[in-house]
Amino acid sequence: MHVSAKDKGTGAEQSMTITGGTSLSKEDIDRMVKDAEAHAEQDKARREAADTRNAAESVAYSVDKLLKENGEKLPEDVKTEVQGDVDELKKALEGDDDDAVKSALEKLQASQTKLGEALYASAQAEANADSASSSKEDDEDVVDAEVIDEDEDEKK
Repeated sequence: MHVSAKDKGTGAEQSMTITGGTSLSKEDIDRMVKDAEAHAEQDKARREAADTRNAAESVAYSVDKLLKENGEKLPEDVKTEVQGDVDELKKALEGDDDDAVKSALEKLQASQTKLGEALYASAQAEANADSASSSKEDDEDVVDAEVIDEDEDEKK
């Protein structure tokens, strides 16, 4: 197939010829299919390892960021534990042991739950403190009254 294009403004022309490539023989195709089937288990294991590593890197990054952004709101023991688990996971990611990465990831996910609970407890405490102080201020200004419009009653 021959394809060409010409830019009418500049007069430049480009063309390309696409030809059919050499086709593979039936034996080559069959051999490639058998190789793929023979290595399917290895490919699956490598895929799972890659997915685990990607998830571990993502979790380590997000938890590390969360610690940096909310460190002042967290109890020191929770912050220290979670940071230790993040560091352990990062160290495991530097090596080639996929089982170590998986176990470090599971440990970090468990401590990440504690991190979330501590953050929500902190936020809840702040909200309670804010609502308590605002409700005290509001009580002083509240006047309960009923307004009766006498002009409207006369119109009816």
